[in-house]
This record gives sequence, structure tokens and C-alpha cells, in this order.
Amino acid sequence: MIFANIEYLFLLLLLIPYIIWYFMRQKRMEPSMQVSTTRMYMNAPKSWKIYLLHAPFLLRIVTFVMIVLVLARPQTTDNWQNTEIEGIDIMLAVDVSTSMLAEDLKPNRIEAAKQVASEFINGRPNDNIGLSIFAGEAFTQCPLTVDHGVLLNLFRNVSCDMVQQGMIDDGTALGMGLANAVSRLKDSKAKSKVIILLTDGVNNMGDISPQTAAEIAKKFGIRVYTIGVGTNGTAPYPMPTYAGVQYVQIPVELDEKTMTQIAGTTNGNYFRATSNSKLKEVYKEIDKLEKTRLNVKEFSKREEAFAPFALVAFLCLLLEILLRNTVLKKIP
Repeated sequence: MIFANIEYLFLLLLLIPYIIWYFMRQKRMEPSMQVSTTRMYMNAPKSWKIYLLHAPFLLRIVTFVMIVLVLARPQTTDNWQNTEIEGIDIMLAVDVSTSMLAEDLKPNRIEAAKQVASEFINGRPNDNIGLSIFAGEAFTQCPLTVDHGVLLNLFRNVSCDMVQQGMIDDGTALGMGLANAVSRLKDSKAKSKVIILLTDGVNNMGDISPQTAAEIAKKFGIRVYTIGVGTNGTAPYPMPTYAGVQYVQIPVELDEKTMTQIAGTTNGNYFRATSNSKLKEVYKEIDKLEKTRLNVKEFSKREEAFAPFALVAFLCLLLEILLRNTVLKKIP
């Protein structure tokens, strides 16, 4: 603790003449009675009030000291601390095409991807993380941010509904999804820039090919990890009909060759997630691979700390007034 106005502490010197004056005054004011001997009073009991005679004096001194300390403005000290943290810039590019409603992952591919990615985000508190989504088109759901609460809220609203409602075209524009994520990272000053591209399909839409987008990512020093979601063979898919939702088996089509090429071009890795547990393992593996240590100088701001002293001064003053007007009240 430090004092912003430390010169006020010199006021404490005033206590010295006050204490001397108090005791000299007490000697002059004490009543006296001349008797031949005081032996008869030796065993006389003392009243408990005798022990409180100087209490107002002590309370007044404490009050004065506390007021001086308040005037001196006590403050908590600023704290500088060098720490080492791990942090990088990450863009998540997630496929929201209608095929992500297939239920080979539980409850379906899109919800499983959201759940595991949210756990990944919660485990990276020092990272700038953003979210890009794509189907036949691509756009940014959330730019890079360290406010992961906002990011997670936006992530929870991600679904395939916008495709089903015709807000964006259905399909899988891998190149567009990757290029959109690259556009958010290209100006980043971070030493490590990463894109995690998750899809369950084959590139069949968009004006930019996946290979071209991968070359652009490489140019900006961005590493891309690709994740192919879906079991082997076929997967149950909820097909809406006039009679209600009917489940049909759809083939799982993943362009693993293109996904591997994207990862290889950018010095990343390709992963295949055939179940919820496999998807968690993929994100854990990426979490292990992407660790960048940063030296950070943390600073804690000074705060005013006069409140306890002011409270003590008020209570002492109040107690003195009560004593003087009750048990220690003098009769003129």
C-alpha cells in the first residue's frame, strides 16, 4: 500500500503537543480533598467507570489518525508481473450444409461439431478465435476475438436452418469457406495463424477452388488443419416429407484427397472423425500441436483504499460521543 498525498502524514506530529496538553490539563482539573490519612480508602472497590475515563481520549486520537490517513489517500500498489502464456490466432471454418444434419454423429454432425469446438474454445482462453461458416456460400459469423463468451453465443446460433430456409445456397464451397477464413487472418500480426476447416462433403460450389485458397493461406503463413466428418459407408439422414420426418441412408462422400492436399500445402494435418469421440480426439491433437509461448507483462491498476480507515474514524467518533453523553457524562 502507498499514499498518494503522503505529506498529510506530517499532521500526525500534532498528536505530540495534544497528548502533553491532555495530561497536564487532567492534573489541573482533577478534584481533590484533604484528609488526614487515605488508609481507610485502600480497600475501597473501584468503579468500572474509572477504567473508561481515558477512553474518549484514546478514541479521539484513533479518529484523528484515521482522518489523516484518509487525507493521505492510501492506495493499493500497482503490480507488474512478467508471465508466460500460450496464445495464437485461430479461425474455425465450419460446414453448415444440409448434409451436416446426418446422424452418424450424435445428435447429428453439426451439433457434435459445435459441442466439441466449444470445448476447444473454452480450453484456449488466451487465443484470438473467430468463426466462419459455409455451405454453397461463405461468410463470417464472428471475427477474431478474445471475448469467447460472445463467440460461444454466436456459435450456439449456428445451424443448417439458413440453408433449409433458402437464406444461402446449399452445397459445399470448400474453397470459399477457406478463403473467407484466410481473409480474417491475413492481416494478423500473430506469430502463429491457424485455420481449422471442418466439412462432411466434396467441393461442389464456389468461385475459388480449394487448392487456390490453400495457396493463398500458405502465402500469408497460415496453417490449415482439415477435418473430415462422417462415418464410413452410409449415414442416417432425416428427410422431411408430407408424412413427417423419414430417415434415409445417404452415402458418406468425403474428398479426403483434396482435404489432405489443403493441409499439406499449408504445413497442416488432415484428420478423419468418424464418431463423437474421434472428433474430440482430433481437437485434442490440434490443441497439442498449436502452442505458442508469449511473454506478457501484466499490470494491475491502483485502487483507492481509504474506505476502511474512514469507517474506523466514523465508528470511533460515534463511540466517543456515546460515552461522553451516557456513562461518562459529567455533572456541571
